Amino acid sequence: MEIISYVQGEPARFSFPLLIRKRRKQKDIWTFDTEWKTASATRVKNPFSFKKVFVAVGQEVTLLEHFIKKNIKPLLITAISIAIFCTASFFALRFFMYLESHTGPLELAKQTVDFDNLDTLMSAFAMETAPEYDKNGNIYDAVELSSDCYTKPVTYQVYKVKSGDTIIGIARKFGLSNISTLISVNDIGNVRQLAAGQKLRIPSVDGIIYTVKKGDSINSVVDKYGIKLSQLLDVNDLSSDVLSVGQQLFLPGAVMDSQSLKNAMGDMFKLPIAVSFRWTSPYGYRTNPVTGKKNSFHTGTDMACPTGTPILASMSGTVSYTGSSNVWGNYVIINHNNGYQTLYAHMSKIIAKKGQWVSQGTRIGLVGNTGMSTGPHLHFTVYKNGKLIDPMTVLK
Repeated sequence: MEIISYVQGEPARFSFPLLIRKRRKQKDIWTFDTEWKTASATRVKNPFSFKKVFVAVGQEVTLLEHFIKKNIKPLLITAISIAIFCTASFFALRFFMYLESHTGPLELAKQTVDFDNLDTLMSAFAMETAPEYDKNGNIYDAVELSSDCYTKPVTYQVYKVKSGDTIIGIARKFGLSNISTLISVNDIGNVRQLAAGQKLRIPSVDGIIYTVKKGDSINSVVDKYGIKLSQLLDVNDLSSDVLSVGQQLFLPGAVMDSQSLKNAMGDMFKLPIAVSFRWTSPYGYRTNPVTGKKNSFHTGTDMACPTGTPILASMSGTVSYTGSSNVWGNYVIINHNNGYQTLYAHMSKIIAKKGQWVSQGTRIGLVGNTGMSTGPHLHFTVYKNGKLIDPMTVLK
């Protein structure tokens, strides 16, 4: 008997007993003789080498090549079948997603519905609020300062913001008539980020801060902002009309441009859908997709996307209403405390709760197909001071 073994460690020999049985028949009885034999084993050396690896790999490749050549036809058929299946599945999925997000015709059950009034029902949801300032930032009912105030150097005092304060309320408290003043002097990027405990510099007169740029002259500055040279010199206590780059001037009576003011007041909305979608129906007159009637007024803009797509608050504010109606299905209305209200309609699910404060981008619901809808989409409406406006004029 031959025994081959691999012994770990140093080469060694060892012995162990083997039980050898011999059988011998004596008449009808079998007997066994037992004796002990000794066998030895030594380590078999089989060192690793790259040559052996390459040889083994080459042999396997050769076998694979022979297998492919022998079965080339069924392999090609299988590969083509898999490719066709994957391609068909991909386009089927894309087509299904398109159908899910397509606002196609809607077959309505026979019922009496006043379709001409559907788009006017939104007005019942909007809250009328009186505007507090005009597009130039002038606060209504504020006492305008006399031009005599611009003959003395501007002075500042510090105010600590309290809970419930607004930029307009603070301006009124200190006798300022334009909200640009506090925004510019304190370099406020967004008034909605004002927090209790924050300290503001309050100037003694209305105006904005201007940083001198290369090429500016004192005459070009006063011409650009329509202020008097004498007032500019007096308010800034200047003894010379020579300006230096980086110098900061207080421009008495000047206001921020309307676009900068809108940004600072948080009047710019973000898209309420953050993923891919299709614009399917703009604001304004259109052919009604349900009735086919022409010159039907659409109160908002529609964004078609699959059911379940998250709907985000377009701007921070307080959730004023959540509910359901036959027209708008599940809907949410947010009051933005600056004369704006937004409506988000046809939701499959409402996430926000009435009275909840939501910041811009907060998830408030999911896209759906509830109410008078021709397919899963978000209907987005914007009101400004109780009046409809085109959402595209405030979206960015």
